[in-house]
Amino acid sequence: MDLKTHRKASPRLVGRVVSLEEGVEAVAELETVDEMAVDEHGLVHGGFTFSLADYAAMTAVNHPYVVLGGADCRFVAPVKAGETMVARASVRGGEGRRRDVEVEVSVGEKKVFEGIFKCYVLDKHVFE
Repeated sequence: MDLKTHRKASPRLVGRVVSLEEGVEAVAELETVDEMAVDEHGLVHGGFTFSLADYAAMTAVNHPYVVLGGADCRFVAPVKAGETMVARASVRGGEGRRRDVEVEVSVGEKKVFEGIFKCYVLDKHVFE
């Protein structure tokens, strides 16, 4: 697996890549912990779910200068601290610099998130 993007991303915060087929698909997972919970019931903040989905989308494109331009997504079920989320991202097309990536996040058999991410491949780093 030759990861070309987001190489400094923390596996503890955004997940770790499990499999990768560049420009086609990627799978990433994130083990949730108590620090991610927002209440006494252990409800994980949706930002962690979105972050994992975003990371999977970026990894599926796997270009050093890929960035997120937008997303159309839905949270469909809650995640509880201690559960492991798995994101499956598939590049579904695009035009020019844009790549449309479909992402689904699940916990076991339960889907918790779905979305289409509009990723853009740039010629250079956004800070250059």
